[in-house]
Amino acid sequence: MEKSLLAASMLWEKRVLRLGIFLGLSLCLTMPASLLAGTRQSLESLVENGGLIVTRNGATIYEQNADRQFMPASVLKVGTALAAIHILGNDYRFASRFYLSGDRDLHIQGLADPLLVSEEVSLIVGALRSRGLAAVRNIVVDASGCRLENGTDGAGSTLNPYDAQNSCLAVNFNTINLSKGADGSVRSAEEQTPALPLMRELAQGLPAGSHRINATATGNQSLRYVGELFAATFKKQGVPVQGEIIPGPVPDGLTPFYEHASSKSLNEVLTGLLKYSNNFIANQIFLAIGAKDYGWPATWDKGRRAMTAFYRHELGLSEKDIVVREGSGLSRQNRVTPKGMLAILEAFKPHAGLLSFENNCLRKSGTMTGVYGYAGYFAGERGLDSFVLLLNQPKNTREQVLELLGTLHETKGRSKN
Repeated sequence: MEKSLLAASMLWEKRVLRLGIFLGLSLCLTMPASLLAGTRQSLESLVENGGLIVTRNGATIYEQNADRQFMPASVLKVGTALAAIHILGNDYRFASRFYLSGDRDLHIQGLADPLLVSEEVSLIVGALRSRGLAAVRNIVVDASGCRLENGTDGAGSTLNPYDAQNSCLAVNFNTINLSKGADGSVRSAEEQTPALPLMRELAQGLPAGSHRINATATGNQSLRYVGELFAATFKKQGVPVQGEIIPGPVPDGLTPFYEHASSKSLNEVLTGLLKYSNNFIANQIFLAIGAKDYGWPATWDKGRRAMTAFYRHELGLSEKDIVVREGSGLSRQNRVTPKGMLAILEAFKPHAGLLSFENNCLRKSGTMTGVYGYAGYFAGERGLDSFVLLLNQPKNTREQVLELLGTLHETKGRSKN
């Protein structure tokens, strides 16, 4: 499973960033000086359909199609993270509620926690035991905190983990990591997750080996997966589960037995979102943002309204600048202009340490068929300099384009010296 996300990694990236700024380094590769004169012409030849912006010390030093809308793919996740910081707040922790009926039915109500992983389930079961829960009859799983009339826009129906559907109650990113032996035996492929009956069913038709698969691809098994994982974890901790797993809402009038606040801070959630570019995390956040502004149950429409309002009121962006259908970048209906993305990056600077430090750049990538992008920062004399690179074209030339943007950035800096 994608493990969460060590704060040490983020701190290392921040130290590297500070070092680059203090030494006055450019964070991207540069070309030989003999080729500088043709840099702009080279950019135009590499960009068939795309938009670019590069800044230095607060001023735009190069732009191309800066007011045209392009599909951003996962570059959009920077905006989702920024909205989460502003709307949910740094102290926000995702919650899950647990209700216990008189006949010992345990009702589990989800509120879109994106990191309800096996380790967190183990913590929850321990907390329930400490509150006197010694036996469970039925496990009743309730995802009614979200009303999702349609699936995640842009997600397919394949077994690939990135196609996992969202839900207010889901474990392990709605993905299952299993190992199938040559003899057909099936076990969990990760130590923290016990073997589950669902694994054996989903492994049918798969070849021998390890597989991480989408639990929602063949008839949505999300709630069954939650119930089986909790039941197995209860058993492991000595709490018998005598009945079955039943989907359904919490009955009216039942008071919470325990409300669990995630052990992961919003900062840790966002680190995972941006480091692993996890689509499921992005859209759980998107749904929670909508619910924070417009109330539960969460819906796709509330998420869109909240994001649109945030971009308009906080960043001054209209639908000419950005159109958001969901929070991960999966939807091919998402659109953003380079100038719109630049505004997001400028506002995101205090949180730039959440981005990955790759190939000497702080950046977020975005990739789909025919969509190739980067957005991030170079280091200049006065701090971070934003850049945007959005290509919507068959040929992926983003590495060459990024190198040329780095050349323009460094050349402009030298000209000021």
